[in-house]
Amino acid sequence: MSSILIVDDDRNVCGALKTLLTRNGHEVDCAYQATAAKETLDKRFFDLIITDLRLTDGLGTDIIRSAKTVSPDSEVIMLTGFGTVDSAVEAMRAGAFDYMTKPFSDTEMLMTVEKALSQKAMKTELRHLKRAFADSFDFDNIIGGSSAIRGIIDVVKQIAPQEINVLITGDSGTGKELIAKAIHNNSQRREGKFVAINCSAMPELLLESELFGHVKGAFTSATANKKGLFEEATGGTIFLDEVGDTSASLQAKLLRVLQEEEIRPVGSNETFKTNVRVIAATNKNLEQMVARGRFREDLYYRLNVISLHVPSLGDRREDIVPLAQHFLAKYCTHFNKPMKRFSVQACEKLMAHEWPGNVRELENTIKRAVALSISEIIDVDNLFLMKPMPKRDEKADSRTTSMQDSTSLQDMAREHIVRSLKENRWNYSITAGKLGIGRTTLWRKVKKYNIVKD
Repeated sequence: MSSILIVDDDRNVCGALKTLLTRNGHEVDCAYQATAAKETLDKRFFDLIITDLRLTDGLGTDIIRSAKTVSPDSEVIMLTGFGTVDSAVEAMRAGAFDYMTKPFSDTEMLMTVEKALSQKAMKTELRHLKRAFADSFDFDNIIGGSSAIRGIIDVVKQIAPQEINVLITGDSGTGKELIAKAIHNNSQRREGKFVAINCSAMPELLLESELFGHVKGAFTSATANKKGLFEEATGGTIFLDEVGDTSASLQAKLLRVLQEEEIRPVGSNETFKTNVRVIAATNKNLEQMVARGRFREDLYYRLNVISLHVPSLGDRREDIVPLAQHFLAKYCTHFNKPMKRFSVQACEKLMAHEWPGNVRELENTIKRAVALSISEIIDVDNLFLMKPMPKRDEKADSRTTSMQDSTSLQDMAREHIVRSLKENRWNYSITAGKLGIGRTTLWRKVKKYNIVKD
């Protein structure tokens, strides 16, 4: 049950709104003056405040500021009989969630209230998630409440201040670099640089040059001396992602850096001292690679002073919805869209999906859903969950079939509108309301996508 405060010097308006909102499951209080409203706000918190712009003893903008002072997460809807652009801008600047002109319909009010309360609930949930794991450390980007994530955070708290190398293992997309950054940000090297490189993303010579630098003339394109990442990270941390993909030659050079704490640029006869903390990561089983002679045993033990394993998202399903909510808030802000929320069915679908791409796949899914959704609710149809990639030994024509089955983003949006229109018996007003857009906007999209009632 949500708590709502109505502030209006028109007692008839207060009474009608209180009846409407109470019937819809909310706890409602009324105040008829700005002074009384401020006194009430000093005594208790409200999820939502609905206030008139002009009161007998003050302005609704003053109510907004009072509400935001005592409860920053509370949302405010501004009402007025004077529907001017200036008053709307003033209300929004003061922190109002939305602005409504009298008279308004019950449906319009209930929809606006639901949107405001959804945004308030989302902000509160995200704040609680961050507070639960932050403590005195900065773990804002590590979202999740599973025992696995809590265990990783506990270990990071212990090892971050110590000058020891760390090996992070886990499948691609599980967030190994986020863990590495958390270690760096909570270490004594936090003022230094955090430098990351993907060891599987470039040829051996280029990778060696990136890591250790080179001198002019070392190879054809070396037209000047270049500083390497180990030198750039001096005083900080270097993150060697996918270290299991390095060649035997480069493994030997990495071992020398760890043993002697010195580097030699490509083409140079001189060595230079380095002072970095090394955090490595891999999605491979290095122990098996050592046993098969594909990874140096001495380098493995140098890197693996402390080992952290980040489990796949499918093995910590209780983290899926909190992560999805985190990405939802992130991309609503990124795309400058009103705060959205997931339907129960969408959450169930997210929980049931296998997520072979792990957190990276989940983030891309939510980003796509926010970009394409025209409703305030992210439902199953908005998720467009990707089908599992075909195995490497399947026939090549399966790739063609997959491409033929794929649907353009425009087609997805058209299909969503058509489905909504059919569900609402082609009533444009109801459909627009449920999609969270104006009736004119819906009409434009119907014309754009050439939608015809069948």
